[in-house]
Amino acid sequence: MGLAILLGIFGGCVVLGVPVAFAMGIAAASAFWFEGFPLLITFQRSLSGISVFSLLAIPFFVFAGELMLHGGIAMRLVRFASALVGHVRGGLASVNIFSSMLFGVISGSAVADISALGSILIPVMKERGYRADYAVNVTVTSSIAGIVIPPSHNMIIFAVAAGGGISISKLFLAGVIPGILMCLSLAIAAYFIAVKHNYPAEEFPGWRAVWAASLAAIPGLITAVIIVGGVLSVVFTVTESGAFGAIYALLLTFFVYRSLDWEGFKTSVLSAVRTTAMVMVLIGFASSFAYLLALYQVPAKLSSFMLGISEEKIFVLLMINVMLLILGMIMDMAALILICTPIFLPIVKDLGMDPTQFGIMLLVNLGLGLCTPPVGTCLFVGCAVGKIRIEETLKTIWPFYLAILAALILITYVPAVSLYLPSLLE
Repeated sequence: MGLAILLGIFGGCVVLGVPVAFAMGIAAASAFWFEGFPLLITFQRSLSGISVFSLLAIPFFVFAGELMLHGGIAMRLVRFASALVGHVRGGLASVNIFSSMLFGVISGSAVADISALGSILIPVMKERGYRADYAVNVTVTSSIAGIVIPPSHNMIIFAVAAGGGISISKLFLAGVIPGILMCLSLAIAAYFIAVKHNYPAEEFPGWRAVWAASLAAIPGLITAVIIVGGVLSVVFTVTESGAFGAIYALLLTFFVYRSLDWEGFKTSVLSAVRTTAMVMVLIGFASSFAYLLALYQVPAKLSSFMLGISEEKIFVLLMINVMLLILGMIMDMAALILICTPIFLPIVKDLGMDPTQFGIMLLVNLGLGLCTPPVGTCLFVGCAVGKIRIEETLKTIWPFYLAILAALILITYVPAVSLYLPSLLE
């Protein structure tokens, strides 16, 4: 009965439009009250959930990304990408995808990617003769590269949700090849569509222009080198790396590029505070929610149910992927990481899957959910930037969905895709 109250109230709140974080908190408090626990337990469990040292890295990561977003780094990355890949058929689509990959290295945020790059590239693509739905589809689907390519604050959330036993440095390395693979899959899909519609290719500007564009972009990309390199070299903890990355981003945009003014700085601070507050509230209430799921033995029961259907690893992983894809369509990504990790991680461990590989599989799954209705945040933002209705994009976005799914299949069933680079640390 307690489990029914927990899930029923949570589901009811979500349907009524209550933010997911508060829906989990209300549901957890109701279940604790039903079980006879004092309501204070809800807040104690929530506070213990956010009293984790590694979570201090999240505000630094977010702040560094906001500084780079409002400090003019996006345009330099676009020029660099355009110089490198703009000359292929449908060149601006390739520029869009490659820019997203580079910007993901800096921001770690899909929505920030669309806001920064989409506002630049979507209007340009439309002016050059590309259909609006094509421009939006490329921008929306490539934006999720920032979720997988390090540094990503979602990886830290996953590590915390997994109980803290997963190395963040290994997670960072594990996301590199899958992120590149996903972008290559999208670039292939974009190329064939460009050939079909005879979209133009940009003129190759020459190696001198490539060199100049790379020199302008490299200082911004060093932010990621500081963060990821500091963690991998064990010179800094992940929190210290985030702090040094934020300081470097501030100095670079304010004193070197001189592209960050006072208004941009205030906007960066407010955005970072707002995002961090939302994430921390979500993590706190999700800790209470996850505690009750464990109390009601939901992971064990679901594991028994799924393994009762089939013990074949291939089929069980397929079921998990389908469940995650469906959940990703209707719920926020961070909330699902916190809810699904303690449920599905024990199952995949029993199947012999490495937790690091599962983390990347989970992030790609839920990243795809950001591009799908009815709750696809990236899809809504992309359509707003491109000034196009969602219904129009959904008619033509399916090749890009298939490209991401192809990458997801490889990530799920070929461990080396995620685990080769982390194995080099051992």
